[in-house]
This record gives sequence, C-alpha cells and structure tokens, in this order.
Amino acid sequence: MHPEIIKDKPGSCPICGMDFVKKETGGSASTEIGLEALLKPTNEFVVSSIPVTTIEKKEEHIKIEALGTIAYDTRAVGTISARVSGRIEKLYVRYRYQKISKGQRIMDIYSPEILTAQQNLLFLLKNDPENKTFIESAKQKLLLLGMSSEQLQRVVQTKQTSFTISVYSKYSGHVHESAGASMNTSSEKMKDISQLTEELSLKEGMYINKGQSVFIVYNPNQAWALLNIFGDNQGLVKKGNSVHIIPETAPNKDFRASIDFIEPFYRKESKTLTARVYFNNSSLKIPIGSQVRAVINGNSKDAYWLPKEAVLSLGLDKVVFHKVDGGFKAHKVNTGILHDEHIQIISGLTATDSVAVNAQYLMDSESFIKVKQ
Repeated sequence: MHPEIIKDKPGSCPICGMDFVKKETGGSASTEIGLEALLKPTNEFVVSSIPVTTIEKKEEHIKIEALGTIAYDTRAVGTISARVSGRIEKLYVRYRYQKISKGQRIMDIYSPEILTAQQNLLFLLKNDPENKTFIESAKQKLLLLGMSSEQLQRVVQTKQTSFTISVYSKYSGHVHESAGASMNTSSEKMKDISQLTEELSLKEGMYINKGQSVFIVYNPNQAWALLNIFGDNQGLVKKGNSVHIIPETAPNKDFRASIDFIEPFYRKESKTLTARVYFNNSSLKIPIGSQVRAVINGNSKDAYWLPKEAVLSLGLDKVVFHKVDGGFKAHKVNTGILHDEHIQIISGLTATDSVAVNAQYLMDSESFIKVKQ
C-alpha cells in the first residue's frame, strides 16, 4: 500500500489495490498543560521550562563611565587691555597661541594723552617744585594711564618725555587674539590648522582705543576636564563625587580628582549634562583638547534589581516574562538605571514574583512587533 494515500473510511488503494489499514497511535491526553495555554498568542503566553529568578533588594555602589575633553580653566583667563588710545609703535607678539610669561613686554604705544601728562609733570617739577600735591597727582595720573614705575622714574630723572608707553603682560600662558581686536574673525571659525598659528591681524601702526581688549591669555597649567553625563546617569552624579580620569593619548598620566561643578544647562546640540573637574596641569602637561575617559564613583543605590537579560526592551516599553501556571506571561515593568549586569526595577513586580532569567529566549519577534505597532 502507498502511505501517501490517506482516507477517513475503509477501502482499497487506488494505485495498488491493497486494503486500507486503520492507523492507531495509542497515545493519551496530557493534563500538565491545558489547551487554552497552547492556543494563546506567543506575545501573551509562552510555554517553557527556562529557569526563573526574583527581584533582589540590595545597595549597589554605582560606577559611571563617561567621556570628555580637556579645556582651559576660564577662571584663570587674563585680559590685556589698552589703558590709553594711541598707535601701536612696536608689537612683540607675532602669532596666535604664542606662549608668553608674566612681566613680558607685549607692545609699545604712542599716545598723545600720555605725552601731554608727562609734559604737565615736567612743567610742575621745573616751575613749581614745592607743590607736592600737584606733582603727586600728576605722577598718579601717569601710573593710572599704564606707565610703569620704572618708566615714570626715568622721566623724572632725565627730564625727558617718553614718546611711547610699554604694555606688559600680567599673566603667563598662551596668547589668543581678542575678538574685539581681530580684523578677520571668520578665520577663528576655520578648521584649517594653518589658521591657528598664522600671524595676528593686529599690526604695528594700527590704532587702538582706551579700554579696548587687545589680547586674551589662557593659562594651560590651569585646566578642567569636561565630562559628558548621559541622561540615565545624571541623577547619580553629584558635586563632590570622586572620579578617575584617564587621557586616551597618555594613559600613564591618569589622575584622581572630584566633581567640582555640574553645569545647570545642556550645551548647544548636546543632550548630555556636563560635569567639570578642575585640576593642576603644570606637571601633567596634558594637551588642551585631549580626549579623556573617566570612571565616576556615583552615589550608592538601594533598590530592587534583576539580571539585565531578564528584561526585554520593546522601545518605549520594558517587559519581563512572569511565571504563571503552565508557562510564562509577558508583563510590563518600569525600569531605572542599568548597572553592570543588573537593571533597576522601579515598579511592576513584587519580591515573590518569579520571572524568566533570559527573556530573549521566550520572545517571538514577529508576534511582538505586530502587536506593538
């Protein structure tokens, strides 16, 4: 008889003519799993013997990884301004980012105002030397206009006016041209490295105004690390948390510090919170702009935890497979932070609820996608 020929009543095979034989299985009905469970959609109920687990309440010491960059500490930024109006006779700083030291001569300015004040002082010294009040006032005016004590003493001794006044830096660091002094501010926005070290737009013979900011000096020895904190970790990072910072280009220059300030705003085109770590860069010499990795010791978290594999993400929703009679049922939960191999459970489960250890094994991808769309 040909086995592919099946009928629901006695008869003969149409091919070979043999009589049909009744097929018997001898099986028995199963009472362990009901028919209802087997007929349920896989996105609602799954029959499986996978191991289970329960939520565990414990205190976790949170370590948060973050990326960031090294930047100038703007608290150490100094400004070199002109105290008088005049013409630049001599410029001793030639290019952007030139390194200068405190007390270094920056430029010489010719100023009619300074020249007139010197002439007034010399006139008083020659014609009214006993008028100490007026003489001291004339000297004080020259000092306030930016003349140094050495220059003033030389004018008094030689009885000769100085046609220029020297401007000295009060800060050490790298010179950046002030936006107010720049004649071509668009070059500051360019990425070409040649623009960073090109000569200054400020030239000898140019005129500057009283109070005009000419140069800005950034001190590379005073720096801070700007760390980017993502949204799910922002509540765990507080001012004062210890942090271990590792420069990617020089891992041997790693150091430990603490979070000094958390910016109360999001930077432009960024969805991460920025934390600042101040540090002394005089010995480390980490280049400004370097990329760094950081491990932040966040606040301890006393909460309920599950293995992260037990929770399945469906986009906006998170589900676990809750153990019920005969199998597992998909159950929505609210989760918190992800730490190491555990995820925080905020609500949706009790301490007695059993869930599948690995939710991925129980998911029918197609049925879940169809239901959740």
